[in-house]
Order: sequence, then structure tokens, then C-alpha cells
Amino acid sequence: MNLPRLVAAAACAATLAGTAIAAASPASASTTNYVALGDSYSSGVGAGSYDGSSCERSTNAYPAKWAAAHSPASFSFVACSGATTSDVRNNQLSALSAGTTLASITIGGNDAGFSNVMQTCVLDSDSTCLTAVNNAENYMKTTLPGNLSSLYSAMRSKAPSARFVVLDYPHLYIITNYCVGLSNTKRTALNAAADTLDGVTSTAASNAGFTFADVRGQFSGHELCSGDGWLNSVTYPLGNSYHPTALGQSSGFLPVFTSHTGSSLAAKAAS
Repeated sequence: MNLPRLVAAAACAATLAGTAIAAASPASASTTNYVALGDSYSSGVGAGSYDGSSCERSTNAYPAKWAAAHSPASFSFVACSGATTSDVRNNQLSALSAGTTLASITIGGNDAGFSNVMQTCVLDSDSTCLTAVNNAENYMKTTLPGNLSSLYSAMRSKAPSARFVVLDYPHLYIITNYCVGLSNTKRTALNAAADTLDGVTSTAASNAGFTFADVRGQFSGHELCSGDGWLNSVTYPLGNSYHPTALGQSSGFLPVFTSHTGSSLAAKAAS
């Protein structure tokens, strides 16, 4: 933030007060130390333009797009494809420190067996799919809350002054009779499972004092079968399936994350 230039341009106290607020914002380019944690929805699987690592971090992922737009003082991108809460604890928390001022995360889907559930629902019957979904939801309700609570506590211990933004998962499908593939029975059950997971995540984030950022509304009308989807259907490589496309990251996740960082692009533009 160029304070001398702003003072010269506007001498009134109101302008100076506004400048001070902008400088204190978590997203101020000169003060933000941003760490992006989480699983494949944060690393950007399905969005292309990967870094070549097994974590498949994409320059199209919302953390990378946010960092490119805001030029934080530091940016550590450690989200990794396939990560569970345990993986974050063991392999990603070292990126956090007392100097971290902003951190984001999506996590929990892999704990609940997201990939196996999707495989079952794609390949097997409605009843088999529903059983798999019910088992996953039971895990979400009974075991995942403790996993999230423990992880969030460890995150806060590592970065006591950070703003933590917990993003959730979108519905996969819009329910319509004019779409080939899975039955509406399966689609409805999978959307309901996303709601269960997001509800558990929201409660855990609130209990930890973290900010919960719900992407479902942003993705509304852009689910699979919508005709304007921001998610990959079954595709190659198979690991990209049921993950956000580059547009899903930039138009779905990024605006929601940005709205919860404490400032906007306008703050940077004023610097």
C-alpha cells in the first residue's frame, strides 16, 4: 500500500481512515501470507495445467487464481489430490506458521470414500449405489466430525492469527429427465450426500471459529446435466471425473473464496 501517494491525493480524514482499513485487510498484498491446504478440489484436479507432481496442483485452481490476482506477500500451495484429514495433518500442516494470515481448505470427501462411492454408483445398480451412499453418510455423521475437529484444532495451533476459510463441495447433478447416464435415484442420493458432508463441515468449521464458504449456490445451474456444467463427468484421465473444470474453479470456487477473504480486488487496485 503506497501511503504517501494516497495522502498526497486525498487529505481528508475519511480517506485516510479508509486507507488504514484497506491496509489492515487480510488480503492486502503487502501483509497476506496465504497457505492453500486440502484435497483435489483445492489442488485443482480436473482443471488442467498441472505442476507435474503427484498432487496435481493446477494453475487454474482457485488458490492459484486468487494468489495471481492478489499478489500476497507469500503463497504456499500444498493441497494434494487424494488427501484425507490425516494426510493434511501429516503432510500439509508444516506449511502453516505463526506468520500465516490466510488459509483455505476443502477436506472430508476422501475420508468418506468419495471415489469408491462414485465408482459404485456409476457401475452398479440403484440399490447398490444407495447402500454405498448410506454407508458414506453414516461415516460423515459419526466419525468425520471428530476428524475435522482434531484437524481444525491443529491448524489453529500452527497458525493462531490466521483467517481460515473452509470451502465445501457442490452438488454434482441437476435433476432432470433429459440427461443420459446415472438414474435420477442415484443423482438425488449423491446430492443428498453432498448436503450431509457440507452440513458436517459447516458445523465443524463454526465450532472451530473458522469461516465456512458454501459453494453450492454459486454452482447452482452449472451442475452435471445442466447443459452448462462446471464439473467433469466421466472423463479421461478417470481421476478428473466429478471434479470442477477450470471454469468451475474460476467461476465457482474463486468468487466464493474471494468473498470470504476480507477484501476484494478493489482493495489491491487501490494500492
